[in-house]
Amino acid sequence: MSTLKINFIKIVESAVANGVSDIHFRSGEKPCFRIKGDLIPVKVKEFSNEDILQIMSFITIEDKGELNFKNMKEFDGSYEIDELCRLRFNFLKYQSKSAIIFRIIPKVIPTIESLKLPNVLKKISSGTNGLVLVTGATGSGKSSTLAAMINYINQTRAVHILTLEDPVEFLHSPIKARVTQREIGHDTNDFESALRSSLRQDPDIILIGEMRDALTISIAIKAAETGHLVLGTVHTTDALNTVGRLISMFPAGEQDAARKRIAENLNATISQRLLKTIDNTQRVVAQEIMINTPGVCEALKDPKKVHDIYTYIEKGKVNEGTQSFDQHITELYQNGVISMEEAKKHASSPDDFERNLLFGQEKP
Repeated sequence: MSTLKINFIKIVESAVANGVSDIHFRSGEKPCFRIKGDLIPVKVKEFSNEDILQIMSFITIEDKGELNFKNMKEFDGSYEIDELCRLRFNFLKYQSKSAIIFRIIPKVIPTIESLKLPNVLKKISSGTNGLVLVTGATGSGKSSTLAAMINYINQTRAVHILTLEDPVEFLHSPIKARVTQREIGHDTNDFESALRSSLRQDPDIILIGEMRDALTISIAIKAAETGHLVLGTVHTTDALNTVGRLISMFPAGEQDAARKRIAENLNATISQRLLKTIDNTQRVVAQEIMINTPGVCEALKDPKKVHDIYTYIEKGKVNEGTQSFDQHITELYQNGVISMEEAKKHASSPDDFERNLLFGQEKP
């Protein structure tokens, strides 16, 4: 094993031991760890452009063979270090330099309990058909939440789970379910081909790594309509933005029909943000959870009523398990998990959040 590879693995080992989420390698700079949202330089030597290219060579050669990264502008992939972790990575060029950004995927599959997610996610995961979307910005923990939901299904249901990922992240071993994980570019050419084939592969649950375009969404809705539970992610901030983004991907003449199909087949949206804890030792997830009740469904169908959805979300907290961001953030603040500053920073309406506290909103 080369000295560079040994040093690379030592850096990853240190990252895993310190709860790092991402590692940045950039030519001419020291590597950086992302810890609790901040980038912290590692106390090692700078990595040259040639070092970056050599790292790319040994993390891709087993799957891809020899590749010429000197002439490549970007590249996505995954790499596994036995008994330690998996790494999702993106190689990129910038200003004639090279960089690799790694996302650390732990070996241990997260659970709903270990992530301190609400129990209503178990109910959502128990559905037999329909569309469930986990949304949020990059780095908000969408993959971990989906992995926990798949883990719950795997432990409780004798079903076939088919995942389409780019790349595969958490590796699920069969427990009660059978899990088929397909990586785009490795096991199938693209999302479109994989999705079209998926309906002929006898799945009960289909996980789509990302809803990227109208075709993907349309096939996902078709799968939901034909009796499959479809899980996926969208890079949107909340329920209304998610529905708006899905509809906007369709041509103008098809948007009314798309709105109706989405309203009738969307089971739930789970939107999330990561917040710093009051002692700044870790981050905690705040979630907005919308479940498609009859009232929500009618509001989704009518653009004039769509903003009524937030009323249904907040009123459904006790009986349905739904919650708005501000409801969850209020809980986190009142329970001493986050500071007032952090709460106001991430609240959907900081003024309303503070006003509710001042007027004595009841502690959940």
